[in-house]
Order: sequence, then structure tokens, then C-alpha cells
Amino acid sequence: MSGQRPQPRTAAREQPPFFLVTVVPYTLLAGLVVFIVLVKYAPGDGAVLVNLGLCGLAAAWMLVMFTLRPAWWERPRIMVVFFTGLVAITAILVVRDPMFGLFTPAAYIYAFTVLPWPWRLSGVAAVAVLAGTAQASSVPKTTAAGLTIYVLIVVVNLVMMCVTAWLLQLAEDEKKQRVRALAELSRTNRLLEATLAENAGLHAQLLTQAREAGVLDERQRMAREIHDTLAQGLTGIITQLQAAEQMHEVPAPWRRPFDAVKRLARESLAEARRSVDALRPEPLDTARLSDALADVADRWSKLHGLAVQVTTTGTVRPMAPEAEFALLRTAQEALANVAKHAHATRVGVTLSYLENEVALDVRDDGRGFDPAGLEAGTAADGGPQPTSRDGGFGLTIMRQRVERLSGSLRIESGPGAGTGVSACVPTLPAGSRT
Repeated sequence: MSGQRPQPRTAAREQPPFFLVTVVPYTLLAGLVVFIVLVKYAPGDGAVLVNLGLCGLAAAWMLVMFTLRPAWWERPRIMVVFFTGLVAITAILVVRDPMFGLFTPAAYIYAFTVLPWPWRLSGVAAVAVLAGTAQASSVPKTTAAGLTIYVLIVVVNLVMMCVTAWLLQLAEDEKKQRVRALAELSRTNRLLEATLAENAGLHAQLLTQAREAGVLDERQRMAREIHDTLAQGLTGIITQLQAAEQMHEVPAPWRRPFDAVKRLARESLAEARRSVDALRPEPLDTARLSDALADVADRWSKLHGLAVQVTTTGTVRPMAPEAEFALLRTAQEALANVAKHAHATRVGVTLSYLENEVALDVRDDGRGFDPAGLEAGTAADGGPQPTSRDGGFGLTIMRQRVERLSGSLRIESGPGAGTGVSACVPTLPAGSRT
């Protein structure tokens, strides 16, 4: 007899109670054997010896087919064979001596614990017939009344045990449904936690980008105020002083203060222009857009170990600072997306100066995605779209920056075909410079 209980497997049915299926049947059989030896045993009685032999066969059958083979417990076909053999041995014992009806509880135990549904119902019915036959052994079956009583006893056993089996199966099904519901609830909770964590990250990203946008707007507002008020006013003062000097010769007593006023106005104008330049976005403080892009790409390459090819085409044209900032931020966001989602081996950044607009293209040869799923929010493989490559906050901010400058943003991609982000802004947007 095995001394170790097998570990539960991932099957749908639970393991039967170890004590119930390995101790109780042998205990019942041992009690019957002791009774036969002490009460019915008589030297030379062949019937008793046959019964003892059948008891030994039943014990050997349970030991070999069940107790020593825990791996077979969840193999329905083998368990049906085991149970059928045990019922056949029990039936022979009951026919030979109704006293062996006391062994039918062992058959019930195996029927309820190892037989799959609906075989369980048939097994219970077979054992109920044996139990009813043993219980009605003293009833004469040669008369109609005796036969009726025998049938009633068998039917009562059948109904009771089959109803019990049915109710237990309903309870087992309900338990499985609760387990499945709990598993589904647990999975939903995990997805909810992941979604909340992702939303927290997106919220933080949105706040950061909104803060950056607010800082940029304030810097641009201050630059416009300085340019449109102080700088323009100082330019007008200098122009008027020069006009007055050309129209009339400045008297000698006035020459020194007159020159001091002009010099002070020019110095103040230069300082105002330096202030306007200082309010340009930080990456563009000391570099042109193409140089700033090259610097961003170089830092990204060193961080992620993937070279970025930066190309500038066309004749460099003047751009508003906010347009340069929008393109620079678009490049940074697109490169961040490549690092997060693309699994690319090649990345290229192209800055193209066209006749009336400047175009920025960031392309990779990564896994890509299905643009048709942008609104649906699902990727080509059925999972969620990358946060910054779909209708998420990153793309929304990029699109808002570009479209606020009367530009356009396009996303080109396909499963396994890489991704391209293209942003175009006018070179001379209305009201950009005076």
C-alpha cells in the first residue's frame, strides 16, 4: 500500500479523499474475512475457502488497480475498468453469501470518488442493485408478494443512491462554477491593477507634457511680449533718432547726450533680442534644429545601443521657435516609442526643408502595428496598442503640437513592416515673426 498521497494535478476533478479510498475498503473486507474465519470456517468446507479466495482477489484487485497506481486515479477509462471488475467480484460474493452485501459501501465509495459523470450514475445504480439483492436475500422470490418486495427494496436503493449521486453532482458543478468565477474575478482584478498602473503612468506623462507645454507657452508669450513691445519700441526710438540726425545737424551741446541716447537704445535693443533668443526651447539654445536633432539622436543611440541615421535635406529656411520645438519634441517622442515598442534594428530621422514647409520623418524597421486598430485600441496581435503609438496621450500631444501650428501628423505602419511618424509644419506660419 502506498504511503504517500499523490499531489493534486491540474485536472478538473479533485483527488478522492485518501483515507476513504485506501483504508475503508480494506477495513470492510478484513472484517468480513475475520467473520468468515471465526464464524463460518469449517475444515474441508470448500464454499468458505472459495469465498476467502474471492476476498483475496478483491483485495489484490484494489491494491494493483488502484492503491498502488495513484497516477491512474484521474484516467477515466482505467477507473471504469477497475470499478467494473470490483463490482463483478462483489456480485459473485453477494450471490454466494448475502453477508457480503456489507462490502457494497466500498463499491459506493469508489463509484462516488473515481468514476466520472455520467458513468458515476451507472456505477451507483449497479451497486444499488447488489445492495438491494443482499438486503432482500431472505425474501422468497417464488411468490408474487415476495418478488414485489424484492423489487421494491431494489427500487428504493436505486432511487435513494441515484438521487444522492445527482445532488452531489449538482453541488460539484456549482463548486466548479464558483472556482471559475473566482479565477475570472482574479484575472479581471489583475487586468484592472495593470490598467490602473498604466493609467497612472499615462497621467504622469500627461502632466509632464502639459507642464512642458505650459512652460513653452509662457516662454513664447514672454518672447512675443519683449519682441512686440520693448524691441519694437526701441527700434522705433533708434529710427526716429537717426531720422532726426539726418534732417538736422545736432548742436554741439546736444551731441554727447544725443549719442548716449542712441547707444543706450541700441544696447537695450540688443539685450531685448538676446532675451528673446534665450527664451527659445533649451535644446535649441545654441544649435540649429538639425544640430539639435543630431544631438538627441546621439544621446538616444548611446542609451539604447542602436545607431540612428540623421539626414537633413533641402535649403535651411527660417522657422518660428515653436515650430522647431514641436518638431524636436516629435522626434524625441517617436524615438521613445521605438525604444519601448518597435524591437527595431534600424532607425532613421530625416529633416526635409521644402518650399513652404519643413517635414520630419522618423522611421524604423520594427514589428509595427495595424493603423486600422488605432480607434479600436487593439494591436495586430489582439493585444493593447502601444501607448504612445496609438490614440494615447503621447500621440495626442504630438498631434496637438503640430496641428496647433497648422501642420499635420501622419502615422504609417503595418504588422512586421515597421513604423513611420511624419510631421510637417509651415516654414512661415502666420504671425510667427515680425
